[in-house]
Amino acid sequence: MELLAQQVLNGLVTGSVYSLVALGLTLIYGTMQVPNFAHGQMFMLGAYIAYALVTAAGLNYWLAMLVAVAAIAVLGVVLERLVFRPLRHAPHLNSMIAALGLLLFLEAVAQNIWGEEFRHMESPYGGVASLFGLLVTGHRLILVGVAALLMTALMLFLTRTMAGSAIRATAQNPEGALLVGINPDRVAMSTFAISGALAAFAGVLIAPISLVYPAMGAMITLKAFVIVVLGGMGSVPGALAGGYLLAMAESLGGTYVSSAYQDLIAFVVLALVFTFKPTGLFKEAA
Repeated sequence: MELLAQQVLNGLVTGSVYSLVALGLTLIYGTMQVPNFAHGQMFMLGAYIAYALVTAAGLNYWLAMLVAVAAIAVLGVVLERLVFRPLRHAPHLNSMIAALGLLLFLEAVAQNIWGEEFRHMESPYGGVASLFGLLVTGHRLILVGVAALLMTALMLFLTRTMAGSAIRATAQNPEGALLVGINPDRVAMSTFAISGALAAFAGVLIAPISLVYPAMGAMITLKAFVIVVLGGMGSVPGALAGGYLLAMAESLGGTYVSSAYQDLIAFVVLALVFTFKPTGLFKEAA
């Protein structure tokens, strides 16, 4: 029973990261129908920027997080303006190829600046606490709490603000949103900025309990796409729930089936969803 509870806790930690990354990805897909394959590289760059600020500049962890998030949000706006906006009316294949090119470019930038070796960032909250009899580091508890706050803030932003309503309207009916005066360029910029910020938050939160390296964005991108499909393409609640479901499946499967196949579980889940409910578990077919 204790082992099961420990794995559920591990699933909550991993699911918090998965959901943050998948939420940004689904926002972009929902508003622009663009599968941003470079989304994981923004996650990676956020972790690297915070690592550099903490280890080289001696900056406080939370200040480093805010700087990294702001930098990646700005990067998201720049990429939207320079790469994706000119391709808005081109065939979708063009945007996909551009996103793949960005993936390779951003990973190469990280390799040239920081090298290919694995790096680790110390957490100021590395102490171990007891939670209902389970041993857990303080940083893991902080990760889950901060991620929950960010997800709550995002849902409130999307449902309670004019800017959030514009994003939701554009995702639901782009032509209708344009007819009522919603500026698609502003929505696209806002979406890319929010998406980049969420990816950076996830990267900085996981960096102290994981390793930072240039290819760390590749697997998280693949799993984020699985989550987006699992939850329903463009569904924000689906991405949130799908992240935790996938993480729990991986955590429990790696413990009770085989840890060697833990990463394979994501693609088994993807195959099952495509087979039995192609629209996703949380989205009805049109």
